[in-house]
Amino acid sequence: MTPSYVSLTNLRVRFPGAQREAVAGVSLQIAAGECLALVGESGSGKTLTALALLGLVPAPATVFADQLVVAGHDAQGFSDKDWRGIRGSSVGLVSQDALVALDPLRRIGREVAEVVELERPRPSRHDVSVRVREALARAAMPQPETRERQYPHELSGGLRQRALIASALAGQPGLLIADEPTTALDSITQAQILRLLEELKRSGLALLLISHDLRLVEQLANRIAVMRRGEIVETSTSAELFAAPSHPYTQMLLAAVPRATARGATGGGTAAARGPVVLRAAGLVRWYRSQDGVRVTALQDVSFALEEGTTLGVVGESGSGKSTLAKLLMAMESPDEGSVELHGKMWSHGPERGRRGRRGDIQLIEQNPFDALNPRWSVDKILTEAVALDTPRHGGPERARRVGELMNQVDLSPELLNRRPHQLSGGQRQRVAIARALARRPSVLVCDEPVSALDASVQAQILSLLRDLQQSLGVAIVLISHDLGVIAQMSDEICVMREGRVIEQGRSSDVLHNPGEPFTRALIDAAHLL
Repeated sequence: MTPSYVSLTNLRVRFPGAQREAVAGVSLQIAAGECLALVGESGSGKTLTALALLGLVPAPATVFADQLVVAGHDAQGFSDKDWRGIRGSSVGLVSQDALVALDPLRRIGREVAEVVELERPRPSRHDVSVRVREALARAAMPQPETRERQYPHELSGGLRQRALIASALAGQPGLLIADEPTTALDSITQAQILRLLEELKRSGLALLLISHDLRLVEQLANRIAVMRRGEIVETSTSAELFAAPSHPYTQMLLAAVPRATARGATGGGTAAARGPVVLRAAGLVRWYRSQDGVRVTALQDVSFALEEGTTLGVVGESGSGKSTLAKLLMAMESPDEGSVELHGKMWSHGPERGRRGRRGDIQLIEQNPFDALNPRWSVDKILTEAVALDTPRHGGPERARRVGELMNQVDLSPELLNRRPHQLSGGQRQRVAIARALARRPSVLVCDEPVSALDASVQAQILSLLRDLQQSLGVAIVLISHDLGVIAQMSDEICVMREGRVIEQGRSSDVLHNPGEPFTRALIDAAHLL
């Protein structure tokens, strides 16, 4: 029997004042060359369990375990210095939020080089450069020679995530803890990262995978542990768990995985009843200057027409220009060529004061509501401020009534009104963000990766909520997502983007079941949709 690289018995994590333990008696083992996946809803204790293997559980939490062995070390009595001795060299971490994990003032190459230098004191400059480029290439980073000279803000979300993976691999650890390693990555890049992790596993790497993407888990994990409320409720081999889950919670998680059925193919779309065009993009072009002064084209000749009550899905690889398109649609930036019209009137050009009275017509729902919501404000204050913008002449009672109406629309309990964002789950925060957007009574919602950071069950709830709101309010939606399962469920029409261009566009069922472009077929094949 292969010895365990990690052996954890009866792990308990408690925060002062909490009614229950955040992690309550978790036990697990991971052997070299094995992948154990932890799955479960947000707040179930998955990340805290992983942080315990790095000595990084945040204060003032107390940590207890009957046994805690990492890389052959009994880590129960480890000091901070002892933990620093195994981080990077024995245990590598790929965290979920690359923008927070990467130093915004350091180039990517220097970020990765630091890990190499910690592992091997005083390596030559040439050796460091070679190892940095090797790590970037292994993490599927395109043009590693160029990317190593760039800063995090110059990279798309997917490229930042690959830089973080490269940094973790640079130290050549025996255990890799991957906490949502493919968040915000398109299906092709996900497949590349999946192949990379599979190769590393075969080479003897022990892998702890934390993911809400059950399709990824199914392909990579040898064993799966399902967590709920700090406890492991079911552990099984991957094949057994997906074939016959025994716990009702596991059954619910699997039922929530997005299916490949195209919305237009099931009658869910509105293609038969064509409505007025509410948002039109015509020949959009956007370019930037890099740090080296090189002109980089982010969008090239992007056009579409969005009709009332319909959903346009925008899908493509990381860095294809999807988020740049969202900024132009929201008039956060102006196109260098082309235009955006909202309800038949110019939207993309002219002074901001000319748009101010119309901003309520189009609202943005971002990927990370934690960053989008004021952390110092209660839910009540967040929503009241948005309502005040829509009804500036109404008094307090009318605004309170409208806030209650919004909470009901997004299925949030009034008890949450006095909470702040950090006191909410990820799904609750996203519902608050949606309620804030609806406060202005928009006709168009631009949703930029609205569910990519949510677990499968919460993701299904948010998508169902958006569908219900569209049906009841007639709102049109531009849905930007790397997840073809989400796009298939939600979209009436699909735009496939690559390198800043729309390479394929049409009804959802046509694009998904009869793609005309090889790249679209590659996206679909990588996502295992058909």
